[in-house]
Amino acid sequence: MTGGPDDRRTAERFEEQRGQLRAVAYRMLGTLAEADDAVQEAWLRLDRTGARGIDNLPAWLTTVTGRICLDMLRARTARREDPLADGPRVFVPDPTLAPLPQGDPEGHALHTDAVGLALLVVLDALEPAERLAFVLHDMFAVPFDDIAPVVERTPAAARQLASRARRRVRAAEPADAPDLGRQRVAVDAFLAASRDGDFEALVAVLHPDVVLRANAGGGTATAVSKLVRGAREVAGQALLFRASVPETLEVRTALVGGAVGLVALSDGRPSSVLGFTVEEGLITGLYILADPDRLAGLDVTALTA
Repeated sequence: MTGGPDDRRTAERFEEQRGQLRAVAYRMLGTLAEADDAVQEAWLRLDRTGARGIDNLPAWLTTVTGRICLDMLRARTARREDPLADGPRVFVPDPTLAPLPQGDPEGHALHTDAVGLALLVVLDALEPAERLAFVLHDMFAVPFDDIAPVVERTPAAARQLASRARRRVRAAEPADAPDLGRQRVAVDAFLAASRDGDFEALVAVLHPDVVLRANAGGGTATAVSKLVRGAREVAGQALLFRASVPETLEVRTALVGGAVGLVALSDGRPSSVLGFTVEEGLITGLYILADPDRLAGLDVTALTA
């Protein structure tokens, strides 16, 4: 850029939209590093073309960011289908982290502005075009007329993509969304049983069909993955994971993706993050992120201040 007034104003207008664009990219991609990469690419494209002739810059940036994310998702899908890939990829999203509300958490609702890990996992299972149509339309109110060129479909076909995605999302949503107080009861029971090495107590707090997803090491796209189903199997894996965690680590209860979870800290830096979904007092989903590269990108300042 030349640094002239028009260029500076374009940069300022882009910065005004950065938070929105990052929110779009995070919901599309599920990882913070990739979301930042997509936003940076959107800026580079704007820098190359300039803002002149763009009637609605926020809408233009949103659809451009969506297109970039769509290309990244398609590349990710191609890697999954590579016959030489090392086993199936299990996706654990990057969680947003925040302190628990002050005082008694009972009665506090889920943070509706946060993106739950379970939702991101469902979105990850969608076809890339379905995910884009659903995220842009249902989450950011982008008209189907604007989505259609991005997915190379008609507006009616783009509407159908979003409709299919919406049905899958609704089918995967928990029947009961407990408040933070009831969530914490289940998470505290899980933590106590893990610390005590009490296998049966762990099984008691897990739903019979609980699913554990874990990423540990290996980088953003190719982390070592594990998928485990069933209360007794998950309890066994949880005890193995707990045994690998040094006793010197500080474990804090926090909001992980807007729900009650656990963050293990070493010298103020995250060593692992555990997210949970809870239904009717039982843990139905457990998400473990222990990939150092991805953990390094998480913002824990609010937890350590």
